[in-house]
Amino acid sequence: MPRWKKILYALLGAVVLVAGVALTTSLIHRPDTCADGVERIEGECVGVNGEGYDFGTPEIAGVARAIARENRRIEKQPHVTVAMMLPLQSDREALRRQMRSDLQGAYLGQRQANAGEGEPPKIRLVLANPGRDYGRQEKVVDTLLRMADSPEDRLRAVTGFNLSLAATEAAVRRLTEHKVPVLAARISGDRIANQDRADGMARLRFPGLARILPTNNDAARALADFNGERGRQNLKTVLVYDKRPDGYNESLARAFSRVEEKGPAGPAAMSFESPAIDEAGSTGNQFTQTANNICDSEADTVYFAGRTLHLRLFALKLAQVGCDDRHYTIISGSDAASLRQAMTERDWERLRGDDGRPKVTVQYAAPAHPDAWTTELRSWTARWAKTHGGSPRPRDLPQYLTEPKAALDVLRGQITATRREGIDLGSVPNLEDSRTMLVYDGLLTIGKALHQAQQGAPDSTVPTREDVGRQWSLLHSRHRVQGTSGLICLTTGGNPYDKPAAIVELDPGREGRGTLKFVGLGWPTGREQPKNCVIPSSTP
Repeated sequence: MPRWKKILYALLGAVVLVAGVALTTSLIHRPDTCADGVERIEGECVGVNGEGYDFGTPEIAGVARAIARENRRIEKQPHVTVAMMLPLQSDREALRRQMRSDLQGAYLGQRQANAGEGEPPKIRLVLANPGRDYGRQEKVVDTLLRMADSPEDRLRAVTGFNLSLAATEAAVRRLTEHKVPVLAARISGDRIANQDRADGMARLRFPGLARILPTNNDAARALADFNGERGRQNLKTVLVYDKRPDGYNESLARAFSRVEEKGPAGPAAMSFESPAIDEAGSTGNQFTQTANNICDSEADTVYFAGRTLHLRLFALKLAQVGCDDRHYTIISGSDAASLRQAMTERDWERLRGDDGRPKVTVQYAAPAHPDAWTTELRSWTARWAKTHGGSPRPRDLPQYLTEPKAALDVLRGQITATRREGIDLGSVPNLEDSRTMLVYDGLLTIGKALHQAQQGAPDSTVPTREDVGRQWSLLHSRHRVQGTSGLICLTTGGNPYDKPAAIVELDPGREGRGTLKFVGLGWPTGREQPKNCVIPSSTP
């Protein structure tokens, strides 16, 4: 073979070898994807997608497709992107149903925001899965920050955030540090919040953060306000709290410990330690000892600072111990809104006992309840009739009740419309657990901020993320948001001013699966929101 051919073949061989090595290396290092924009990492599908991907959770498949359909409908119109960030995979059926409720609220809120004001920009909604307990949030935040800088994506807000964890706080901090507005729809922990001062100013730990759910401290004050009005001032209380580091548990325990009781002092606080939010571990054994200690005291009311999974176990253990046929009321925070979904028929029987009489009733400050506004308006009208005679005129009715009722009527209309149009949301939205209502209100609030920031600008342009973030503290008075969960009037710190808590009782009754009953409203300030939701210059 001529020398030149040997050299040519050698060169071709080297090229083939290099190409083969490069291809092999590429295949080895190429991410294993679940869908466009979603990477598989140790069994989790982590990333961002707005094209109908369900993240391997069949319960949310229908609503994910509905969101994608709405995205396609508005893609030719001026629009921005809003990300819904929360864990979207779980081995527990109850948690998957909760995800569906959250996303149903997001879709219905997107739909109403895109149709309600009739103004640009429209909302393109994407789903962002940060993994279990937000463990992969850094990778997802990286993606969201790129989307915020992208002229095609135009990410202008991130919402969702359903767990008050250190990882959640880190995600919110990083997003707001990069001037991406965050609307936390379902966080109640006190740590992930800006601090309002008495002079009306604020300490902005997270510039660009807004919340629509009262903090645990406000919820505890609302519970105290409600129970005080009912004359339950001689309660003998005890605090039971989870020692596991968790922003929700810690702030709820702190809030309950500050409640001023007028009755006799109860026993000292009692602690337990759970292994994780969704793991029981040895808590059942710990609760046996705790329940026995409570039985030996004169306490009749338990403030419980812990997650829903552990609240259910504690309630069942307290009923099982017996305590000389005494009845107990357990008071807890907003996470308890998921308790009823976790209860089985056998659980209800255990809470009742052998004679059918309730042993344990659970009361909690729910973020919202669909019966609140109708029930409260009926009571208000009855009181008016006693003092004024006759029926009140529409203009006499309190705004803090009529406007949320009107908003809830609109939400129910959207639910009816989706059914009429044959849109599959996986199930008919269940408003009782408040999740759908809260997330819906969050999208309405973002839509209001977008439309306010857009005013006066050409339809072809979209507001900057700084423009949107500046709107949070302006959403009060005339620009209040009429939410299904109550009037949303944001302070300088982006917190909801005097947002009511719907006090709800889970009562086992005497038979059946028990009832979830709205029993009244509690107000963090001890009084209703002022007319037009004008925030006073000095806030308590």
